[in-house]
Amino acid sequence: MKYYAVIDTNVLVSALLKWDSVPGNVLQFTITGVVTPVLNEDILREYREVLLRKKFHFPESVVDVILDNLAAQAVFINEEKLDVNLPDPKDVVFYEVVMEERKNQDAFLVTGNLKHFPVERFIVTPRQFLDILLGK
Repeated sequence: MKYYAVIDTNVLVSALLKWDSVPGNVLQFTITGVVTPVLNEDILREYREVLLRKKFHFPESVVDVILDNLAAQAVFINEEKLDVNLPDPKDVVFYEVVMEERKNQDAFLVTGNLKHFPVERFIVTPRQFLDILLGK
């Protein structure tokens, strides 16, 4: 089965901070092609901006490899703007992209911040998504 997911930036950061973790496993499934990342240019730009923050100490070369890999496998979306009010306005793009992709595929939004999004069965934590991927 093919899975499509918008990966929230916090999941990507957690994966790179601790590769041997649930977010790390989600990223591994994405890099190996089990999960197709769903992106747009704004999300890709946010990934790069956040991952290159000095506090994380991620080498730019590592960030480049990860983001190039994600972009190469991704479905890029031109999302429809939605009239949605979320606690963090920066999260709106993630919601818009998943909603646009859901018009064509059964896509998920994987986030460590469920409280930032509406309660929907397709908005899941990394643990919930990993369970879905493993058929649990």
